[in-house]
Amino acid sequence: MEQFETWVTLMKAIVCIKYGPPEVLQLVEVPKPVPKDNEILIKNHATTVVLGDCELRGFNFPYYNIVFKLLIRLGFGFRGPRKKILGQQLSGVVEEVGKDVTLFKPGDEVFACTALGLGAYAEYKSMSENGLVTIKPTNMSFDEASTIPIGGSEALHYMKQANIQKGQTVLINGAGGSIGTIALQLAKSEGATVTAVDSAGKFDMLRSLGADHLIDYKQELFTERDETYDVIFDVVGVTQFSGCMKSLNENGTYLQGNGSVSRGDKSTARNNNMIVYDKYTDYTTDSLVELRELIEAGTIRTVIDRTFPLEQIVEVHRFVEQGGKLGNVVVTME
Repeated sequence: MEQFETWVTLMKAIVCIKYGPPEVLQLVEVPKPVPKDNEILIKNHATTVVLGDCELRGFNFPYYNIVFKLLIRLGFGFRGPRKKILGQQLSGVVEEVGKDVTLFKPGDEVFACTALGLGAYAEYKSMSENGLVTIKPTNMSFDEASTIPIGGSEALHYMKQANIQKGQTVLINGAGGSIGTIALQLAKSEGATVTAVDSAGKFDMLRSLGADHLIDYKQELFTERDETYDVIFDVVGVTQFSGCMKSLNENGTYLQGNGSVSRGDKSTARNNNMIVYDKYTDYTTDSLVELRELIEAGTIRTVIDRTFPLEQIVEVHRFVEQGGKLGNVVVTME
């Protein structure tokens, strides 16, 4: 009987073999995905490394209690991630579509959020056409577009909840990261006066994005200033809650983008303050479309600190994990 060999096309990918330091990440070759009938196959041009990737890789979630950490292990795997290829956002070109796909065609340039599906640290990624993927902004490169889905969606989510009005004062704590840089620009687009809190090394970049006032958190705490704000967006989520309340105007809005709201005494909150504790963003394709429109209109742009090739993923994780990046760190496939 004639024998036929089955040829499998391989691709480069970074796999996380177990939880641990950056060195647990390995560059390997794995089978290239084949799109299902309702899926598109994206040739990945660029992805980014966000702090959440580092936390998952090292299973280091400092703001969560032991019960929540146990639930994370149940969901992602006990000794290491069940989904070995990490990465949550990317930008690339649709190479192939399943027979039932109607929203995309080969050659479309897209950007996407893989979210808990992960898989962006690879040369190819298959996704449902109804997933968190849409046409990328025409005025952005693949590198730039790969930075937008997570930070942009988070910033858009919280700034909408703040319902910023022209002339209001907004403080963004952690303004120099992937979320804060977009939130700053969204607040400015609504006519707000923005105070950006971050390290002094980011001040030039923050001024270029429109920051009106700057505070170096290494030199002073914004909560110890004799100043109050209409909106406080605590992106990093490490400031004492009671201090934030003292810095909030009457009828002000406090938004916490990270960390545990159990820090401090919540009883200090005044009843006529609108306080939003929402830590979770509902990622949607509509948000990606809205972000694309804002980018193409020139309302927001991205900030890239450094760009690395896929082969240097260990160095990338080490760099992101140590903190202090300006905006985003991009990883290219070529």
